[in-house]
Amino acid sequence: EVQLVESGGGLVQPGGSLRLSCAASGFTFDDYAMSWVRQAPGKGLEWVSTIYSDIRNTYYADSVKGRFTISPDNAKNTVYLQMNSLKSEDTAVYFCHTEVRRTKYWGQGTQVTVSS
Repeated sequence: EVQLVESGGGLVQPGGSLRLSCAASGFTFDDYAMSWVRQAPGKGLEWVSTIYSDIRNTYYADSVKGRFTISPDNAKNTVYLQMNSLKSEDTAVYFCHTEVRRTKYWGQGTQVTVSS
C-alpha cells in the first residue's frame, strides 16, 4: 500500500525557513517522480515542485524558484522541501504527491503559516 506522510509544517515569521518532509512507503521510491503541491486558504491546488530522483532533475513554480529546494533521501524513502525566505503568500497546506502505476497518491498535508 502506497503511503505518503508529511511533517515539518508550523508557524514561522516572514523571512524565516522551514523544512518539510514526506516519508514514502509501499513503492520503489526512486522509480517515480515526487511532488509538492499546496493549497492556500480559499484557493485551489497549486503545484510547487517536482523531483525525479533517479536523474535528480528538479522543477519549481516561478513563485518559489530560488527560495525553495526539493531533495530526496533515497535511503530513507523521503523527499524534503527546504523553504527559505518565506512570505505570507506561502501560507498553505502543503501536500506530498506521487503517481504510481497511473494511480495518484496524496499525503494528509501539513500546515505552513507565515505570519508575524
